[in-house]
Amino acid sequence: MQMTNVPRAATLDDVSSISRSLALAFADDPMMCWFFPDAATRPAGLDGYFTTLFTRQYGRHGVCERTANAAAFWVPPQAQDKAVPDEETLRELAELLGDRAEPFRRSVEAAAADVPQEPHWYLAVIGAEPATQGQGQGGALLRSGLAKADADGLPVYLESSKKENLALYGHFGFEVLEEVRLPEDGPELWVMRRAASS
Repeated sequence: MQMTNVPRAATLDDVSSISRSLALAFADDPMMCWFFPDAATRPAGLDGYFTTLFTRQYGRHGVCERTANAAAFWVPPQAQDKAVPDEETLRELAELLGDRAEPFRRSVEAAAADVPQEPHWYLAVIGAEPATQGQGQGGALLRSGLAKADADGLPVYLESSKKENLALYGHFGFEVLEEVRLPEDGPELWVMRRAASS
């Protein structure tokens, strides 16, 4: 495995490179395109969005890892109350989202209402820069987080709004639990679960 594929803990000093990588990774993601419909301003919006999520939420309360061109944000079971953005984070995101702030808030509220009741790990965000996809960086991050969940003997949940990613997650043992359509002509989301592996 190349050195660039070895996951390491992400720190707040990594914010600019992580946000840039994730902004590139999610540039064509249906949910992000719904939140940031203007293609001209989407890159800056996504950069700010991931900066806020990392610095205010997952970097403080989650397990964040990165490689050279990819990043993943996980929420361990003891931090499940931090899986959904708090009010201060929502306010900061609202400034970035502009007139898309209310659909975003409603989506967050819907997600909060459907949080699984069983103890689990939650994969909040994972992405690799398009130019480096297929080089194993995202897979390395996924395996690293899944190993932590397996060590706890717990399942993992995620949501994907990109249908073409379902097969990739299926390769790692995830199964689709349900398909959800976000309100206001929002995209489809696939809720997925992976059982703990011994």
